Amino acid sequence: MTAPIRLIGLDPGLRQTGWGVIEVSGSALTHLANGTVTSAGAEALSDRLMRLHDGLVSVIAEWQPALAAVEETFVNKNPTSTLKLGQARGVALLVPALAGLPVAEYAPNHVKKAVVGSGHAEKSQIHAMVRMLLPGVAIAGADAADALAVAICHAYHLPSPARVAAGGAL
Repeated sequence: MTAPIRLIGLDPGLRQTGWGVIEVSGSALTHLANGTVTSAGAEALSDRLMRLHDGLVSVIAEWQPALAAVEETFVNKNPTSTLKLGQARGVALLVPALAGLPVAEYAPNHVKKAVVGSGHAEKSQIHAMVRMLLPGVAIAGADAADALAVAICHAYHLPSPARVAAGGAL
């Protein structure tokens, strides 16, 4: 039996960045924690990004994941909103990288397909499957549920223990 691998999934957002920490042991998934890091819209953009940075640093320090996965940004109709979301996503990529974690990225449709089986699943379907795959989980909101889905997607894409033992990378 292989040692469990702890990983964090991140759903970046400027107002709320969701995070979810799970452990993977073989094909078993175990929920450890989830939540959101928030920033107030009235604050300066630089302060909001710093708040996201500091919150994610704290989560990673507390839960000590070995791997990270971040959801890719979709393009909004509003270019200003897309740019701000991209800046929040940059923080979500930077913090785990600075902590020495390998960071994977997944498109929203890829996450949906991995968790629900359909790349065009509704949010309610994703959240229901997260609850089913992580029995007893108390989800701290929609962004945290999305982050757990990203973590589950990444868990499904980890190489098999036999491949790792043969010299394959995580």
